[in-house]
Amino acid sequence: MPSARFLQMPCPVARAAAVLSERWVILILREAYYGATRFEEFERRLGIASNILSARLQAMTDHELLVRQPIAGGTRCAYVLSDSARDFLPTYLSLKAWAERWAGPRRRVNLFVDKETGKEIVAPPLTRADGSHIAFDDVLVIASHTR
Repeated sequence: MPSARFLQMPCPVARAAAVLSERWVILILREAYYGATRFEEFERRLGIASNILSARLQAMTDHELLVRQPIAGGTRCAYVLSDSARDFLPTYLSLKAWAERWAGPRRRVNLFVDKETGKEIVAPPLTRADGSHIAFDDVLVIASHTR
């Protein structure tokens, strides 16, 4: 699945792209965020061929996005979110917010809400340490010397 060349690059974005850019990966993560854990759930919800799903789940466990856990009393397993995939949630929420605004029909599908408050969890905005908003034009990129 991932390009070995991209995995070897010093750029962390290239390495992330190698793992996350295959189109099914984000959708499998989406379903895992929505609560899917079983192969059959992913297959049904996504309408993905079983051989492709099997390969993607294997790659996602190899890259530690999902963890395979045995299900008691059988030979099947559950696929649960790893710490890495849990850390990806703010990025997923940002992608979801961007897509709701810019990619196709502007329709909201599922909301993520805080169990404690019941309020929607939204994509984190760019902010300064004091909490003030940072616009794109406020950003300066400084080249790293590690390339």
